[in-house]
Amino acid sequence: MEEPADVRIARGQRLAEVVREDLELYGAAELEERIEILQSEIARVKAQLDRKRAGRAAADALFQPRA
Repeated sequence: MEEPADVRIARGQRLAEVVREDLELYGAAELEERIEILQSEIARVKAQLDRKRAGRAAADALFQPRA
């Protein structure tokens, strides 16, 4: 018998699962910890977005026609 193939998780699927999670199951301390984790993730995403935008701006400046 063949081994089952690894299931690929679609991009963003885990995030979609997290936002649908029932928060009623969490206590106050757990919710505060969750907020801290989410804020850290937001900062990480913003830093990546800034890097992407800087790279795009550099590429645009390099390939922009000169007047």
